[in-house]
Amino acid sequence: MTKSAFQPSRRSDVAPFIAMDVLAEAARLEAEGRKIIHMEVGQPSAPAPGAALEAARLALEHGRLGYTEALGIAPLRQALAVHYRSTYGVDVPVERIMATTGSSAGFNLAFLAAFDPGDRVVLTAPGYPAYRNILKALGLVPVEIEVGAETRWSLTPDLLDRAQAEGPVKGVLVASPANPTGTMMTPEALDDLVRYCEEAGIWFISDEIYHGLDYAAGQKSALETSDNVIVINSFSKYYCMTGWRIGWMVLPEQLVRPAERIAQSLYISPPELSQIAATAALGAVQELEAVKAVYAANRDLLVSGLPRVGLDRLLPVDGAFYIYADISRFSSDSLAFARQILQEAGVAATPGVDFDPVHGHDFLRFSFAGAHEDMQEALQRLSRFLT
Repeated sequence: MTKSAFQPSRRSDVAPFIAMDVLAEAARLEAEGRKIIHMEVGQPSAPAPGAALEAARLALEHGRLGYTEALGIAPLRQALAVHYRSTYGVDVPVERIMATTGSSAGFNLAFLAAFDPGDRVVLTAPGYPAYRNILKALGLVPVEIEVGAETRWSLTPDLLDRAQAEGPVKGVLVASPANPTGTMMTPEALDDLVRYCEEAGIWFISDEIYHGLDYAAGQKSALETSDNVIVINSFSKYYCMTGWRIGWMVLPEQLVRPAERIAQSLYISPPELSQIAATAALGAVQELEAVKAVYAANRDLLVSGLPRVGLDRLLPVDGAFYIYADISRFSSDSLAFARQILQEAGVAATPGVDFDPVHGHDFLRFSFAGAHEDMQEALQRLSRFLT
């Protein structure tokens, strides 16, 4: 047989995650001796909480690490149930909580447990690119709905009605705070959307991985409105544990066993060491709030500083650690503009086309998860480049 007979699958033909491509190019420049200010990926510069590190050390010294239940270890799931009670006033049975290998595994499991090939799932544009890429790879149909200032960059029941008119919608995926915008839905808007989906028989998936990182408004979990939602969260963002690859889901009762069966074959279980560390991290609120205070200072610095260097059209930065900036006065090609800023200013940012293939040419996303000194230097470099 000829070499041409052996081809990649059609399902593998997904767009690259451009933020990771920018990170790779930034790393290449650093290897050449350049100092790069990293604002391209949503990765906290702070380490995991001290309690998490100590728990991991003890486990390495005294324990045998192995497989766990596919749903996760009992202490972690019990601690998460306490977290929902104390943070949101919601009683979530431990049986509905599932630890996952990062939120990425959570999305895979949610999509596989709730949908069949060909099902249509609504996303917002701009939005996190991995959503649509995972959906496509699994044979599902992402339906991207453009959101804008008129709805405060949030999905609404009216917009869903229009999508339903074009074909049945089986699922809706919403993040609040959102990536790349950092914008949050109001509690009323989230409540209305969850109730719409419940009445229409549409699975509502709530990406809450940026919960805890709110600055301008109070956060609300979709679990406060309905038990029929799928909530996905992670220890990567607020808890500063990206490399530990540990997250969790809260599932409706009818999806727990299907998700568990799929996880048993796809992942066996999340890493036990990461689960142990994550259990301890849930109690490190004082340390994590100090990290959040740095993000808040970074946010204030950039929200006031970026307009002074010409980037004066910013979406509302309510939470997370991102600023989505309109660059149309400088360029209509965000991919080329991001490359130019990286090469000439040494500032790595993510092109908006990663998050919105249609209108993202006019935007860049800046992450302010780094050290405050780096954000100050980034502003100085951008000022020299843009003015």
